[in-house]
Amino acid sequence: MKYSFIILIISAVLLSSCSYDPNDPGRAYFPDMAYSVPYNAYTANPVFPNGRTMQTPVEGTVPREMIPYQYKKTYDDQLKAGLELVNPMKPTKKNLARGKAEFKIFCSDCHGLQGKGDGHLYTSKLFPAKPTDLTSAYIQDKPDGEIYHIITLGSLSGLMGAHGGQIKPADRWKIVTYIKNKF
Repeated sequence: MKYSFIILIISAVLLSSCSYDPNDPGRAYFPDMAYSVPYNAYTANPVFPNGRTMQTPVEGTVPREMIPYQYKKTYDDQLKAGLELVNPMKPTKKNLARGKAEFKIFCSDCHGLQGKGDGHLYTSKLFPAKPTDLTSAYIQDKPDGEIYHIITLGSLSGLMGAHGGQIKPADRWKIVTYIKNKF
């Protein structure tokens, strides 16, 4: 009898806490968290000491999946990159196809579709110096990391600009794989 009375009380409490209105969110036990005030990006914000909503990132932080390139645009670092950087891309059909597509977009205007240095910018006299022939032994004998370095930071002569900001690291490696395996 004593237990049935307790069960009856618990049932009454549980049933009274249920609401039949699906639009009723119920009670908020922490209203300051449930109904927080959002601040627009460029508005004042009393929460932070400097009064700004948009805070500058902490010094040294980098975006997710973005690893800073650790080499400088010097001859020594170019050689060092050639020795230390290892191409993670295998010459699969998929990687070679992607490398070819990226090569066509970013490299063929100067180096030509066959990599001979006879691209449109040179043949139309829009670029004064002949780009490097990528099929030559000079390039084919370079380590993959050195070619990757040149694509990333540009050539030491300054004739080839840096493409690191335009081409994702994985796609740069695929271009290197394409150059080494198709030319």
